Amino acid sequence: MERVVEGVARVDKRTKNLVKRAMPGDIAFIFHEDIDRVSAESLVKCGVGAVVNAFSFCTGTYPNQGPKILLNAGIHLVEEVGEEALESIEEMSVVKIVGGKIYKGERLQGAGFVLSEEELAEKLEKAYRNVEKELFNFAENTMKYLKKERKILFSDLSLPDLKTDLNNESVLVVVRGHDYEHDIRALRPFIRDEKPVIIAVDGAADALLEKKIKPHIIIGDMDSVSDTALKCGAELVVHAYVDGRAPGLERLKSISFERRASTFPFAGTSEDAALVLAYEKGAKLITIVGSHVNLIDFLDKGRLGMASTFLTRLKVGDRIVDAKGISNIYQSRAKVSHLIIVIAGALFLLSAIFLVSDSARALLKLISFKIRLLIGM
Repeated sequence: MERVVEGVARVDKRTKNLVKRAMPGDIAFIFHEDIDRVSAESLVKCGVGAVVNAFSFCTGTYPNQGPKILLNAGIHLVEEVGEEALESIEEMSVVKIVGGKIYKGERLQGAGFVLSEEELAEKLEKAYRNVEKELFNFAENTMKYLKKERKILFSDLSLPDLKTDLNNESVLVVVRGHDYEHDIRALRPFIRDEKPVIIAVDGAADALLEKKIKPHIIIGDMDSVSDTALKCGAELVVHAYVDGRAPGLERLKSISFERRASTFPFAGTSEDAALVLAYEKGAKLITIVGSHVNLIDFLDKGRLGMASTFLTRLKVGDRIVDAKGISNIYQSRAKVSHLIIVIAGALFLLSAIFLVSDSARALLKLISFKIRLLIGM
Protein backbone atom coordinates (compact mmCIF):
# COMPACT_ATOMS: atom_id res chain seq x y z
CA MET A 1 0.00 0.00 0.00
CA GLU A 2 1.30 3.44 -0.93
CA ARG A 3 2.09 5.80 1.92
CA VAL A 4 -0.10 8.91 2.15
CA VAL A 5 1.15 12.14 3.75
CA GLU A 6 -0.86 15.36 3.84
CA GLY A 7 0.34 18.72 5.06
CA VAL A 8 1.23 22.34 4.42
CA ALA A 9 3.76 22.95 1.65
CA ARG A 10 7.06 24.67 2.38
CA VAL A 11 8.98 25.47 -0.81
CA ASP A 12 12.47 26.91 -1.14
CA LYS A 13 15.46 26.49 -3.44
CA ARG A 14 17.70 26.80 -0.40
CA THR A 15 17.08 24.15 2.24
CA LYS A 16 18.68 26.23 5.00
CA ASN A 17 16.08 28.95 4.37
CA LEU A 18 13.20 26.47 4.25
CA VAL A 19 13.98 25.02 7.69
CA LYS A 20 13.54 28.47 9.23
CA ARG A 21 9.85 28.34 8.31
CA ALA A 22 9.01 24.63 8.47
CA MET A 23 6.69 23.37 11.20
CA PRO A 24 5.92 19.83 12.45
CA GLY A 25 3.87 17.92 9.88
CA ASP A 26 4.73 20.23 6.98
CA ILE A 27 5.86 18.86 3.62
CA ALA A 28 9.23 20.22 2.51
CA PHE A 29 9.77 20.80 -1.21
CA ILE A 30 13.50 21.16 -1.83
CA PHE A 31 15.94 21.56 -4.74
CA HIS A 32 18.86 19.79 -3.11
CA GLU A 33 20.92 17.20 -4.95
CA ASP A 34 22.97 14.94 -2.64
CA ILE A 35 21.43 16.39 0.51
CA ASP A 36 24.00 16.83 3.26
CA ARG A 37 23.95 15.65 6.87
CA VAL A 38 23.38 19.06 8.48
CA SER A 39 20.44 19.93 6.19
CA ALA A 40 18.86 16.54 6.87
CA GLU A 41 19.27 16.94 10.62
CA SER A 42 17.63 20.38 10.39
CA LEU A 43 14.63 18.92 8.53
CA VAL A 44 14.31 16.17 11.14
CA LYS A 45 14.44 18.76 13.90
CA CYS A 46 11.60 20.68 12.21
CA GLY A 47 9.47 17.51 12.29
CA VAL A 48 8.46 17.54 8.61
CA GLY A 49 6.22 14.68 7.49
CA ALA A 50 7.71 14.29 4.01
CA VAL A 51 10.48 15.71 1.84
CA VAL A 52 9.97 16.06 -1.92
CA ASN A 53 13.12 16.73 -3.92
CA ALA A 54 13.36 18.14 -7.42
CA PHE A 55 16.64 16.23 -7.76
CA SER A 56 18.15 13.02 -6.40
CA PHE A 57 18.76 12.67 -2.66
CA CYS A 58 21.84 10.58 -3.45
CA THR A 59 23.43 10.51 -6.91
CA GLY A 60 26.09 7.98 -5.96
CA THR A 61 28.88 10.53 -6.46
CA TYR A 62 29.88 10.28 -2.82
CA PRO A 63 28.29 8.66 0.28
CA ASN A 64 26.29 11.59 1.61
CA GLN A 65 24.53 10.67 4.85
CA GLY A 66 21.59 13.07 4.62
CA PRO A 67 19.05 10.66 3.04
CA LYS A 68 19.80 7.96 5.62
CA ILE A 69 19.17 10.41 8.46
CA LEU A 70 15.80 11.34 6.95
CA LEU A 71 14.74 7.72 6.41
CA ASN A 72 15.85 6.72 9.92
CA ALA A 73 13.54 9.46 11.23
CA GLY A 74 10.61 7.88 9.39
CA ILE A 75 10.25 10.73 6.89
CA HIS A 76 8.70 9.89 3.50
CA LEU A 77 11.08 10.77 0.65
CA VAL A 78 10.14 11.45 -2.98
CA GLU A 79 12.90 12.35 -5.43
CA GLU A 80 13.53 13.42 -9.04
CA VAL A 81 10.23 15.27 -9.34
CA GLY A 82 11.83 18.01 -11.45
CA GLU A 83 12.20 21.75 -10.98
CA GLU A 84 9.15 22.73 -13.02
CA ALA A 85 6.80 20.59 -10.95
CA LEU A 86 8.13 21.92 -7.64
CA GLU A 87 8.01 25.52 -8.82
CA SER A 88 4.28 25.06 -9.43
CA ILE A 89 3.71 24.26 -5.73
CA GLU A 90 2.50 27.28 -3.77
CA GLU A 91 3.95 28.04 -0.36
CA MET A 92 1.48 27.30 2.44
CA SER A 93 -0.89 25.38 0.15
CA VAL A 94 -2.27 22.08 1.45
CA VAL A 95 -0.92 19.15 -0.54
CA LYS A 96 -1.17 15.39 -0.36
CA ILE A 97 1.58 12.90 -1.20
CA VAL A 98 0.43 9.47 -2.33
CA GLY A 99 3.47 7.29 -2.86
CA GLY A 100 5.50 9.31 -5.35
CA LYS A 101 2.60 11.49 -6.59
CA ILE A 102 1.83 15.03 -5.46
CA TYR A 103 -1.76 16.27 -5.35
CA LYS A 104 -3.38 19.61 -4.62
CA GLY A 105 -6.99 18.70 -4.09
CA GLU A 106 -7.76 16.25 -6.87
CA ARG A 107 -5.24 17.74 -9.25
CA LEU A 108 -1.93 15.95 -9.90
CA GLN A 109 0.88 18.49 -9.49
CA GLY A 110 3.82 16.21 -10.18
CA ALA A 111 5.34 12.80 -9.60
CA GLY A 112 8.66 11.28 -8.69
CA PHE A 113 10.17 8.17 -7.18
CA VAL A 114 9.86 7.02 -3.58
CA LEU A 115 13.30 6.49 -2.06
CA SER A 116 13.33 3.31 0.02
CA GLU A 117 15.99 2.06 2.40
CA GLU A 118 16.90 -0.72 -0.04
CA GLU A 119 17.37 1.67 -2.94
CA LEU A 120 19.40 4.06 -0.81
CA ALA A 121 21.65 1.19 0.32
CA GLU A 122 22.39 0.38 -3.33
CA LYS A 123 23.20 4.01 -4.11
CA LEU A 124 25.47 4.32 -1.08
CA GLU A 125 27.29 1.12 -2.02
CA LYS A 126 28.01 2.64 -5.42
CA ALA A 127 29.07 5.88 -3.75
CA TYR A 128 31.54 4.12 -1.44
CA ARG A 129 33.12 2.49 -4.49
CA ASN A 130 33.46 5.96 -5.99
CA VAL A 131 35.17 7.51 -2.96
CA GLU A 132 38.70 6.76 -4.17
CA LYS A 133 38.04 8.61 -7.43
CA GLU A 134 36.50 11.56 -5.59
CA LEU A 135 39.43 11.67 -3.18
CA PHE A 136 41.88 11.86 -6.12
CA ASN A 137 39.85 14.66 -7.75
CA PHE A 138 39.63 16.47 -4.42
CA ALA A 139 43.39 16.30 -3.88
CA GLU A 140 44.03 17.43 -7.45
CA ASN A 141 41.75 20.46 -7.04
CA THR A 142 43.37 21.26 -3.70
CA MET A 143 46.80 21.43 -5.35
CA LYS A 144 45.38 23.47 -8.23
CA TYR A 145 44.09 26.19 -5.92
CA LEU A 146 46.92 26.03 -3.39
CA LYS A 147 49.00 28.73 -5.10
CA LYS A 148 45.92 30.85 -5.73
CA GLU A 149 44.95 30.86 -2.06
CA ARG A 150 48.45 31.01 -0.57
CA LYS A 151 47.83 34.62 0.45
CA ILE A 152 46.08 33.16 3.51
CA LEU A 153 49.53 32.37 4.88
CA PHE A 154 51.91 34.73 3.19
CA SER A 155 50.14 37.97 2.22
CA ASP A 156 48.88 40.89 4.26
CA LEU A 157 45.23 40.56 5.19
CA SER A 158 42.74 43.40 5.42
CA LEU A 159 41.59 42.66 8.95
CA PRO A 160 38.50 44.39 10.33
CA ASP A 161 38.73 46.66 13.35
CA LEU A 162 36.99 44.75 16.12
CA LYS A 163 35.42 46.16 19.24
CA THR A 164 35.82 42.73 20.84
CA ASP A 165 39.33 42.22 22.19
CA LEU A 166 40.78 38.82 21.21
CA ASN A 167 44.37 39.49 22.19
CA ASN A 168 45.66 36.83 24.60
CA GLU A 169 42.10 35.50 25.01
CA SER A 170 40.76 31.96 24.78
CA VAL A 171 38.44 31.84 21.74
CA LEU A 172 35.68 29.33 20.95
CA VAL A 173 34.74 29.13 17.24
CA VAL A 174 31.39 27.40 16.62
CA VAL A 175 30.54 26.07 13.14
CA ARG A 176 27.26 24.48 12.06
CA GLY A 177 28.77 21.04 11.40
CA HIS A 178 27.85 17.49 12.37
CA ASP A 179 27.00 17.07 16.08
CA TYR A 180 27.87 20.69 16.79
CA GLU A 181 24.81 21.19 18.99
CA HIS A 182 25.68 18.15 21.12
CA ASP A 183 29.26 19.38 21.45
CA ILE A 184 28.08 22.82 22.56
CA ARG A 185 26.13 21.15 25.38
CA ALA A 186 29.17 19.10 26.33
CA LEU A 187 31.31 22.25 26.42
CA ARG A 188 29.05 24.17 28.82
CA PRO A 189 31.44 23.68 31.79
CA PHE A 190 34.32 24.91 29.61
CA ILE A 191 32.32 27.98 28.56
CA ARG A 192 31.22 28.65 32.14
CA ASP A 193 34.67 28.35 33.72
CA GLU A 194 36.99 29.50 30.94
CA LYS A 195 34.70 32.30 29.64
CA PRO A 196 36.10 32.26 26.10
CA VAL A 197 35.32 34.84 23.44
CA ILE A 198 32.70 33.06 21.31
CA ILE A 199 32.72 33.44 17.52
CA ALA A 200 29.70 31.96 15.74
CA VAL A 201 30.00 31.13 12.05
CA ASP A 202 26.73 32.00 10.29
CA GLY A 203 23.80 29.82 11.45
CA ALA A 204 25.68 28.51 14.48
CA ALA A 205 24.67 31.76 16.18
CA ASP A 206 21.05 30.60 16.37
CA ALA A 207 22.03 27.25 17.92
CA LEU A 208 24.02 29.08 20.59
CA LEU A 209 21.14 31.43 21.40
CA GLU A 210 18.74 28.49 21.68
CA LYS A 211 21.01 27.23 24.46
CA LYS A 212 21.09 30.64 26.14
CA ILE A 213 24.67 31.26 25.03
CA LYS A 214 25.27 34.65 23.40
CA PRO A 215 28.10 34.87 20.86
CA HIS A 216 30.43 37.85 21.00
CA ILE A 217 31.04 37.84 17.23
CA ILE A 218 29.05 36.49 14.28
CA ILE A 219 31.02 36.03 11.06
CA GLY A 220 29.88 34.76 7.67
CA ASP A 221 27.93 35.67 4.56
CA MET A 222 24.86 36.23 6.77
CA ASP A 223 22.50 34.15 4.63
CA SER A 224 21.73 31.48 7.24
CA VAL A 225 21.45 33.63 10.36
CA SER A 226 18.07 34.67 11.72
CA ASP A 227 17.18 38.32 12.27
CA THR A 228 16.92 37.52 15.97
CA ALA A 229 20.55 36.36 16.06
CA LEU A 230 21.74 39.37 14.08
CA LYS A 231 20.04 41.65 16.60
CA CYS A 232 21.32 39.85 19.72
CA GLY A 233 24.10 42.39 20.27
CA ALA A 234 26.99 40.36 18.85
CA GLU A 235 29.58 42.13 16.74
CA LEU A 236 28.95 41.40 13.03
CA VAL A 237 31.70 40.61 10.54
CA VAL A 238 30.67 40.00 6.93
CA HIS A 239 32.84 37.49 5.06
CA ALA A 240 33.60 39.24 1.75
CA TYR A 241 35.23 38.20 -1.50
CA VAL A 242 38.89 39.13 -1.95
CA ASP A 243 37.88 41.85 -4.42
CA GLY A 244 35.87 43.52 -1.66
CA ARG A 245 32.37 42.49 -2.75
CA ALA A 246 30.22 41.59 0.25
CA PRO A 247 26.76 40.23 -0.67
CA GLY A 248 26.09 39.68 3.02
CA LEU A 249 25.79 43.42 3.50
CA GLU A 250 22.58 43.37 1.45
CA ARG A 251 21.03 41.09 4.06
CA LEU A 252 22.04 43.49 6.81
CA LYS A 253 20.63 46.45 4.89
CA SER A 254 17.23 44.78 5.00
CA ILE A 255 17.24 45.12 8.78
CA SER A 256 19.18 48.44 8.81
CA PHE A 257 22.24 46.82 10.35
CA GLU A 258 24.82 47.37 7.59
CA ARG A 259 26.49 50.26 9.41
CA ARG A 260 27.02 48.11 12.48
CA ALA A 261 29.03 45.51 10.55
CA SER A 262 32.61 45.32 9.36
CA THR A 263 33.89 43.25 6.43
CA PHE A 264 36.70 40.74 6.12
CA PRO A 265 37.83 39.99 2.53
CA PHE A 266 39.07 36.41 2.56
CA ALA A 267 39.55 33.68 -0.07
CA GLY A 268 38.57 30.70 2.07
CA THR A 269 35.38 29.54 3.80
CA SER A 270 33.71 31.50 6.61
CA GLU A 271 35.02 28.85 9.00
CA ASP A 272 38.57 29.51 7.77
CA ALA A 273 37.98 33.25 8.05
CA ALA A 274 36.91 32.91 11.69
CA LEU A 275 40.04 30.92 12.57
CA VAL A 276 42.42 33.31 10.80
CA LEU A 277 40.70 36.33 12.34
CA ALA A 278 41.09 34.91 15.85
CA TYR A 279 44.71 34.00 15.15
CA GLU A 280 45.68 37.35 13.65
CA LYS A 281 43.95 39.22 16.47
CA GLY A 282 46.20 37.46 18.99
CA ALA A 283 44.03 34.69 20.51
CA LYS A 284 46.15 32.54 22.78
CA LEU A 285 44.05 29.43 22.17
CA ILE A 286 41.32 28.60 19.66
CA THR A 287 38.84 25.79 20.36
CA ILE A 288 36.66 24.88 17.38
CA VAL A 289 33.35 22.99 17.41
CA GLY A 290 31.59 21.53 14.36
CA SER A 291 34.53 21.94 12.00
CA HIS A 292 34.68 20.40 8.53
CA VAL A 293 37.76 18.22 8.37
CA ASN A 294 37.13 15.19 6.14
CA LEU A 295 36.28 14.46 2.52
CA ILE A 296 32.55 13.90 3.12
CA ASP A 297 32.26 17.15 5.09
CA PHE A 298 33.79 19.11 2.23
CA LEU A 299 31.75 17.41 -0.49
CA ASP A 300 28.63 18.05 1.61
CA LYS A 301 29.52 21.74 1.53
CA GLY A 302 30.04 21.65 -2.23
CA ARG A 303 33.77 22.28 -1.92
CA LEU A 304 35.89 20.71 -4.64
CA GLY A 305 39.13 21.27 -2.76
CA MET A 306 40.46 22.29 0.64
CA ALA A 307 43.40 24.56 -0.18
CA SER A 308 42.19 27.39 2.05
CA THR A 309 41.40 25.06 4.96
CA PHE A 310 44.70 23.21 4.55
CA LEU A 311 46.66 26.48 4.67
CA THR A 312 44.53 27.85 7.49
CA ARG A 313 45.13 24.78 9.66
CA LEU A 314 48.87 25.03 8.99
CA LYS A 315 48.83 28.67 10.02
CA VAL A 316 46.80 28.40 13.23
CA GLY A 317 47.82 24.84 14.14
CA ASP A 318 49.92 25.74 17.16
CA ARG A 319 46.94 27.40 18.87
CA ILE A 320 43.97 25.27 17.86
CA VAL A 321 42.11 22.49 19.68
CA ASP A 322 39.43 20.70 17.65
CA ALA A 323 36.55 19.61 19.92
CA LYS A 324 34.57 17.96 17.10
CA GLY A 325 32.66 14.94 18.36
CA ILE A 326 33.47 15.46 22.03
CA SER A 327 29.83 14.70 22.91
CA ASN A 328 30.12 11.22 21.39
CA ILE A 329 32.89 10.34 23.84
CA TYR A 330 30.65 10.87 26.82
CA GLN A 331 27.18 9.50 26.06
CA SER A 332 26.17 7.82 29.31
CA ARG A 333 26.48 8.66 32.98
CA ALA A 334 26.22 4.93 33.70
CA LYS A 335 29.77 4.45 32.44
CA VAL A 336 31.47 7.14 34.46
CA SER A 337 33.91 4.72 36.09
CA HIS A 338 35.03 3.39 32.71
CA LEU A 339 35.50 6.92 31.43
CA ILE A 340 37.56 7.92 34.44
CA ILE A 341 39.90 4.95 33.90
CA VAL A 342 40.35 5.78 30.20
CA ILE A 343 40.79 9.49 30.89
CA ALA A 344 43.31 8.78 33.66
CA GLY A 345 45.40 6.83 31.17
CA ALA A 346 45.17 9.64 28.66
CA LEU A 347 46.18 12.19 31.29
CA PHE A 348 49.23 10.11 32.16
CA LEU A 349 50.35 10.06 28.52
CA LEU A 350 49.68 13.75 28.03
CA SER A 351 51.41 14.85 31.21
CA ALA A 352 54.81 14.67 29.54
CA ILE A 353 53.88 17.46 27.15
CA PHE A 354 51.53 19.36 29.44
CA LEU A 355 54.11 21.95 30.46
CA VAL A 356 55.14 22.87 26.91
CA SER A 357 51.94 22.68 24.84
CA ASP A 358 49.08 25.18 25.02
CA SER A 359 46.93 22.82 22.92
CA ALA A 360 47.52 19.94 25.33
CA ARG A 361 46.60 22.13 28.28
CA ALA A 362 43.39 23.15 26.57
CA LEU A 363 42.49 19.53 25.83
CA LEU A 364 43.12 18.51 29.42
CA LYS A 365 40.89 21.35 30.62
CA LEU A 366 38.07 20.15 28.37
CA ILE A 367 38.40 16.63 29.73
CA SER A 368 38.58 17.75 33.35
CA PHE A 369 35.48 19.91 32.93
CA LYS A 370 33.59 16.93 31.56
CA ILE A 371 34.67 14.66 34.44
CA ARG A 372 33.43 17.24 36.92
CA LEU A 373 30.13 17.48 35.08
CA LEU A 374 29.68 13.70 35.06
CA ILE A 375 30.37 13.25 38.75
CA GLY A 376 28.25 16.30 39.68
CA MET A 377 31.01 18.64 40.92
